[in-house]
Amino acid sequence: MVISLSTIYDIAKRAGVSPATVSRALNNLTSVKEETRKKIHKIAKEMNYSPNFLARSLVKKQTNTIALIISDITNPFFTTMARGVEDAASQKGFNTIFCNTDENIEKEKQYVDLMLQRRVDGIIIASCGSGNNLVEIKNRNLPLVLVDRAFPGNNGWDSVVGDSEEGAYFLTKHLIEVHHHQKIAIISGPPVLSTSQDRVRGYLRALRDYQIKENPEWIILGEFKENFGYQLALKFLHSFGDKPTAIFAGNNFIAIGIIRAVREMGLDIPDNLALVTFDDLEMASYICPFLTVAKQPAYTMGRVATEFLLQRIFGEKIKEKRIVVLKPEIIIRKSCGCIQ
Repeated sequence: MVISLSTIYDIAKRAGVSPATVSRALNNLTSVKEETRKKIHKIAKEMNYSPNFLARSLVKKQTNTIALIISDITNPFFTTMARGVEDAASQKGFNTIFCNTDENIEKEKQYVDLMLQRRVDGIIIASCGSGNNLVEIKNRNLPLVLVDRAFPGNNGWDSVVGDSEEGAYFLTKHLIEVHHHQKIAIISGPPVLSTSQDRVRGYLRALRDYQIKENPEWIILGEFKENFGYQLALKFLHSFGDKPTAIFAGNNFIAIGIIRAVREMGLDIPDNLALVTFDDLEMASYICPFLTVAKQPAYTMGRVATEFLLQRIFGEKIKEKRIVVLKPEIIIRKSCGCIQ
């Protein structure tokens, strides 16, 4: 079977309109009457019209493609964020390329270079570094939005992040005020990341507000990984000295590692060790104990970041950089010691 692919001129001739009108209708521009637009779409479908995206991108100097570079696609937080990005992009006729760096700075650089070679129209990134990989993006004036993680000054880029400091403050405050914990440790991600820094800042602010002296040995930054939480929790539990009675986990993977260590020791959460964490898990309701969390609006974060990026791509006159900080939702469950 031979399929004949038609051109805009063929459709225009059959519809009795100009090629320009066909082009506007196929791009769903509002300058074309709804009745005419539907008619043209119907004819295009009947004539097996296939748009030449390569030619279009050469003329418009636009590929209708954006990139999302994130650090760990297995983390439900980033998976939900990616869905928000893809939904917002597809509604505007844009495709999304997903890149997973595994919190590896060299892998991130490779993806940034590859996306520049692919000539994507813009990039959304949750960087795992200090921003050095983004210099070439800035040099090329390519639209960029920082998501989840930001840098000092942000280099003029828009950013959409969660309020990590406030979420950490309220989780730590809850452990102190409601459950009277004085010995609280924090296990969080890489010290270079703004999310790690902000969560430690919120934790320390709560200790100061309640006049609790910080223990430097209980403030540990390293990786947002399950095994990191597991190893540190075992270290605390095996210690013969003073032990924390509660742990604030920097993210959900660290929390799972802590739960695994506690169970391995034959202990119980929250009876032997209270636990709170950042970011919710869909299976949180199936994990015993149910996790008390600061839940970030990951989907909204992805959508807003994409809307900002597309506005830059479309050339809207926005001079100032925009910084959006989204508040987390504190969800109290059993792991902190509360009766659910």
